[in-house]
Amino acid sequence: MFNETKTSTIFRERLRTLDYYDDADIIIEEQKSDNAKIDKLLKNASKRGNKNGRPDFIIYSRKYPEFVIVVEAKADINKHISETKDNYADYAVDGSLLYASFLAKEFDVLAIGISGEEDNRLRINHYLQLKEDKVAYPIFDDKILTIDEYFEGIKQSNYKFNQDYAKLIAYTKTLNETLHAKKIKESQRALLISGILIALKDHAFKAGYKKHERVGQLVSALYTAIDGQLSTGDIPQRKIDVLTHAFTFIKTNPTLTDKKDGKKFLEDLIDEIDDEINGFMITHKYVDTVSQFYIEFLRYANNDKGLGIVLTPPHITELFAELAEVDKNSVILDNCCGTGGFLISAMKRMLIDAKGDKKKEKDIKSEQLIGIEFQDDIYTLLISNMFIHRDGRTNIYWGDCFEEINDVIERFKPTVGLLNPPYKTKASDIEEFEFILNNLSALESGGTCIAIIPLSCVIEKTVIAENLKNRILEKHTLEAVLSMPEELFHNSKVNTVTCAVIITAQKPHPKGKKTWFAYCRDDGFIKMKNKGRIDAKHTWDDIKESWVTAFRNREVIDGFSLMREVTAKDEWCVEAYMETDYSKITFDDFENTVKKYLMFNMMDMSGAAEGDEDNGSENM
Repeated sequence: MFNETKTSTIFRERLRTLDYYDDADIIIEEQKSDNAKIDKLLKNASKRGNKNGRPDFIIYSRKYPEFVIVVEAKADINKHISETKDNYADYAVDGSLLYASFLAKEFDVLAIGISGEEDNRLRINHYLQLKEDKVAYPIFDDKILTIDEYFEGIKQSNYKFNQDYAKLIAYTKTLNETLHAKKIKESQRALLISGILIALKDHAFKAGYKKHERVGQLVSALYTAIDGQLSTGDIPQRKIDVLTHAFTFIKTNPTLTDKKDGKKFLEDLIDEIDDEINGFMITHKYVDTVSQFYIEFLRYANNDKGLGIVLTPPHITELFAELAEVDKNSVILDNCCGTGGFLISAMKRMLIDAKGDKKKEKDIKSEQLIGIEFQDDIYTLLISNMFIHRDGRTNIYWGDCFEEINDVIERFKPTVGLLNPPYKTKASDIEEFEFILNNLSALESGGTCIAIIPLSCVIEKTVIAENLKNRILEKHTLEAVLSMPEELFHNSKVNTVTCAVIITAQKPHPKGKKTWFAYCRDDGFIKMKNKGRIDAKHTWDDIKESWVTAFRNREVIDGFSLMREVTAKDEWCVEAYMETDYSKITFDDFENTVKKYLMFNMMDMSGAAEGDEDNGSENM
């Protein structure tokens, strides 16, 4: 005869060992909660469907008011988890998931199923269901942790990041509407946000910005804090002058300096930014958030189409850093830096690899991150972005990469190049491959360059394209080309279909060597209203791992990847060589393709009606 009391007793002992019962902030309840919100949510959560839900344990902490742990115990190990996870009354995991589904209307919930009557044979599973999410996902292993460890683990999980990032994107849209209503120029909005984030690094400003009596004092304090923070570090004075000048609009903007409403508006804006953006960046370090705002603010500006802005999503910048095997000893070069997304992702990976070595962390930030940016307004955002992410700004060049590259070669010895070069919008623009060759020229022999460029660059049959590809193969090795997701740049008017080229520097492509080509079109991301293109089903980590593994092993996978010897005359993409299995094509595939084709034609006709614009391009 099984005795569930034994199971609960073992669980209590584990909690006691971890000091749950000794922590005054932790509340441990059984069957029923005195917390009115929890009690209300469990009113209809009965496992039989006819009365109040009564979990074996309900655990929460005053430190984490939006987090709840719910535990269901079963004595019989065979009643731990069912195949369908919906046999709520009879299985431990199933029952905990039922309670979590009700509590998740108001909380982030960790559902724990526990079974067994012997401490050394206990079965434990954890599932996370985030607030307002409909699905629970497995997390942690079979060990009971402290509540702090649970909270930190969830906070740093991909599930929480995806949820928080989706909220951040939604907030960018709301904030854009607010600033638009206040008649703050599109070109100044991202600067204003980054300026406030920089000022909030100043402890005196953060502590006292609400204490000013007049709006003029607040505006002056904001600008002074920005100027003071940017003046720290090893940045030449001429660059500091450029940076501080870019923020002078704060002192003269009519909305910000308005004597009637300016003070309240600015205080509320700083409050929101500290909560919504700073909070995100503190939790999720080294994510290029500034460029996300930059893109949103300029997306509907009159001059945006000419700018040709292309934001490289964070999951792609992190993918490239992993494909390049960036570590603490890497020296990174992005010669088309934009707002610094690649440098930030590389820095994140390098700092993790440094494992807390403070001297190495300092070296990484001061000597191993090199960026070049041409446009002064983007340069200001770039420096601001690197500063917000706690440095890495020392070796950021403001200028033309074709002029600055010699200094980079002399001063540094880059081993990894990561870039998203400007995309051509007119015939006179510099070819994308020229920027890649510029990057490669600075890399050490055997270094890795990864660039994301329009697919047209690798499939064009023009004399120019062939010459550029010849220059690549004559001095460098084409290791791989990955066809990237078609809607990767959905948030830009330059919605170009792209590919990633992976090249080994300073080693001519050997005759007979085959290149790895892959069809990396499906990254698992989906477009959702007001949230953009997000990893809603939390599948990216597994997909990324499969892509990286396949590349490192040069795996040939039916319908995904192949090896092929190519020359400069050939098309450098998997689609040119991969045979289609027509037996797998469904009517839905046909219908979706037709819809995409019709949509493409409509967009093309719309663009033609507006007329061609003779403008340059800038990429993130």
